[in-house]
Amino acid sequence: MSEPVLVSERRGNVQILRLNRPEARNALSSELVSAIGLGIEAAESADDVRCVVLTGAGDRAFCAGMDLRGFAAGAAPTEDEQRGSETYGRLIRGEAAIPIVGAANASAVAGGFELLLACDVVVASEDARFGLPEVKRGLFPAGGGVFLSRRIPMAIALELCLTGDPIDAARACSLGLVNQVVPAGEVLDAAVALAERIARNGPLAVTVTKRLVRSANIDTDATWQLQAELMPSVFESADAKEGATAFIERREPVWTGR
Repeated sequence: MSEPVLVSERRGNVQILRLNRPEARNALSSELVSAIGLGIEAAESADDVRCVVLTGAGDRAFCAGMDLRGFAAGAAPTEDEQRGSETYGRLIRGEAAIPIVGAANASAVAGGFELLLACDVVVASEDARFGLPEVKRGLFPAGGGVFLSRRIPMAIALELCLTGDPIDAARACSLGLVNQVVPAGEVLDAAVALAERIARNGPLAVTVTKRLVRSANIDTDATWQLQAELMPSVFESADAKEGATAFIERREPVWTGR
């Protein structure tokens, strides 16, 4: 029996999803894309999962992007793969409800880099390299890479997209594309520690905050309206009362997500 293309592991309230195609540098086959989407979907619906860590198996790559062999073969996705792909698309657009920490155990290029950019925060190996080399293959970065100028200066975004040349982890961090750079052997533990810091907070507040911060990067006026709509559901929630009570009583809050 072949190994699954995505391996799940739990650490408390943190769900670890590990891309498991090390022999192919964790390239994104239709099966893996679907598995990632379904893994995120399952985490979103689990009451006891507060954060996801997304990482790769092996030490050669976090993800090498699209599986070009599968792309060249033109294999049509199955019905299950199509469902997972739709959720994956939501992830790439930054619409996943649950916070996601990227753990770049090694390099991420093309669709692999775009997957990493879709994460909310990123911990990277000091040996990792990142890039969007699609133009070198006669393509363009269609998994979110063309929106890179929302994250970094236009000239730098154009440099990465038009040359297709990679950058190292130190430069990625200086540009704000990753949050932490650590030795390769410490990436997963550092990512889980960051995820645990997020998971300790009120889940309803975290979900809404993530949605508002991402929205504010796109449309300021719409975000003010969205904030007004969402504020009662958070500020009048049981969690909000629990947060205030726990502060007064000098104890850790017990969240219910309601």
